[in-house]
Amino acid sequence: MKPIFVRGVSNQFRLTLAIILSVLLIVANDRLTPVRQSMATLLSPLQYLANVPGDMLDGFAEMLATRTMLERQNAEMLRQQLMMSERLQRFEHLRQENERLRTLLGSPLHMDARKMVAEVMEVASDPFHQQIVINRGTQNGVYVGQPVLDAQGIVGQVVEVSAITARVLLMSDTSHAIPVRITRNDVRMIVNGTSELDEVELRHVAKSTDVKVGDLLVTSGLGRRFPEGYPVARVTVVERDDAQSYAKVMAQPLAALDRIRYLLLIWPDAGNNPVNTEAVEGTTVDDVNAPAQNEPATEAVPTAAEEAQ
Repeated sequence: MKPIFVRGVSNQFRLTLAIILSVLLIVANDRLTPVRQSMATLLSPLQYLANVPGDMLDGFAEMLATRTMLERQNAEMLRQQLMMSERLQRFEHLRQENERLRTLLGSPLHMDARKMVAEVMEVASDPFHQQIVINRGTQNGVYVGQPVLDAQGIVGQVVEVSAITARVLLMSDTSHAIPVRITRNDVRMIVNGTSELDEVELRHVAKSTDVKVGDLLVTSGLGRRFPEGYPVARVTVVERDDAQSYAKVMAQPLAALDRIRYLLLIWPDAGNNPVNTEAVEGTTVDDVNAPAQNEPATEAVPTAAEEAQ
């Protein structure tokens, strides 16, 4: 006759086994990176299949759009195009003037970056990291550390790449930081994520620093990662408390991190490439040099002595 209550594995044995497995995973973490990339490549078709129902619903919704709504959208787009054309004319004049000034100073010119449009496939479900998956990978020339933007500004950077997909770390993640400068006075700071999609923090800002609510923060070009001049955030809170060593400065990201769908991948050092650098969705970047993909170049900053000469 079998006993009613069968004694299983002891809790002490389970704890010991869990500790041993945890230590083994920690030690083998770096060696498992190729395995994770291979698994991501194998699972990429499943991600595409999971997006099929959503794409079908989007297509059906577009088919139901009324003629009046399409005409209204078309009129709004024409108005925006006219406004952007006027801004583009002014920017072209400023670009030419900037090139002349840099030629006089002996500073290298800002070249146009190579671009590629990517689409968000999924939002990572990890509650401790804010990441998204896009439909571009090593086959398109995507590399780890590549800057990612949307129509308003910086979104984040690529942290993991497989053959046909890539994982992007959002700038709102607590482990993400971007060197920036204030456009009003060129004061340099560092923007850190706060785990909030609509808020970032500027830490260790001296109370005497000239920073105001409404200041625009753009990438400074330092850190050999993000090219100079791309919008990042706008200052929303500046508090100077005598009891604290530093001022509390908060900012709001310009990128719509909570509703991004289409993103822009850029190759900051591809400006010297003679190939046309217009952003076209589906364009490949096989002609981009491999060293440029692994280590984006930074722009040389003239010293005070050179400027004096």
